[in-house]
Amino acid sequence: MLRFLGNIEAKTDSKGRVFIPANFRKQLQAASEEKLVLRKDVFQSCLILYPESIWFKTQDQLRRTLNQWNPKHQAVFRQFVSDAEIMIPDGNGRILIPKRYLQMAGIQNDVRFIGMDNTIEIWAKEKTEAPFMDSQEFSEALQEALNNIPEGEEKSE
Repeated sequence: MLRFLGNIEAKTDSKGRVFIPANFRKQLQAASEEKLVLRKDVFQSCLILYPESIWFKTQDQLRRTLNQWNPKHQAVFRQFVSDAEIMIPDGNGRILIPKRYLQMAGIQNDVRFIGMDNTIEIWAKEKTEAPFMDSQEFSEALQEALNNIPEGEEKSE
C-alpha cells in the first residue's frame, strides 16, 4: 500500500522537468508503479500525481458515483478525465510537467512536493510558505471532523 509522507523542495528546469523526490521514487518502484497520472487539483491551485493504480481506483469510484446517462454527470466525468495526463519518469527519475499544468498551478521554478497519503501534490513553493489553515481554524476543523466519525468506526487515539 502506498503512503507518501514528506514535504520536499525541488526546482523545475527550463523545460519544466523536475526530479521526483528519492523517497517517493523508492516507494513507487517498490510498488511497481511505473506510470503516474498528473492532474490539477479540483479545489486547490496545485498539481496531483497519482500512481497509475490509484488513479484508476479514483476514476472507477467517480464513474460508479456518477450516472453516465445524466448529461451533467457525464460532463463532470469528462472534465475530470480530460484534465489528466500520463507521466512516465525518465531514467533519472524526472517527469516533464507540461507548460499548461505549470500555468494552472502558478509554478515558476521552485516547487514543493507534499506526500498526501496515496498521492503526491506539487505546489508552487511560494504558495506553501504560509500555513494552509491558521492554527485555530485547523484545530476546530479537525475536532469537528473527528467528532463526526460514524458510530461503529474506530477513533484512533
